[in-house]
Amino acid sequence: MPKIVIANTLADGFVAFMREDGTWSPDIGHGAQAATEADAERLLERALQAAAANIVIDPYLIEVAPASADADSDRPRPLEYREYIRAFGPSVAIPT
Repeated sequence: MPKIVIANTLADGFVAFMREDGTWSPDIGHGAQAATEADAERLLERALQAAAANIVIDPYLIEVAPASADADSDRPRPLEYREYIRAFGPSVAIPT
């Protein structure tokens, strides 16, 4: 399964996904996907450099199911429920 780097931005604490160019996005669809373990390790190394530069905190790799034309979303979906909630929001309706 592909992997994406997830972290929290240090400035505001929001969840972010590392893009291909090393910048960060709140949208999982913009996250760089690593197809191999070697690519995943390279992504994580870049993310750890961003952590050392106080841009993000606690970066780590998550496994995702690739986006599919027949899926609910055109964005990759985290396999673990915790990361799914971090990527897509609360699992309950928020009263308005």
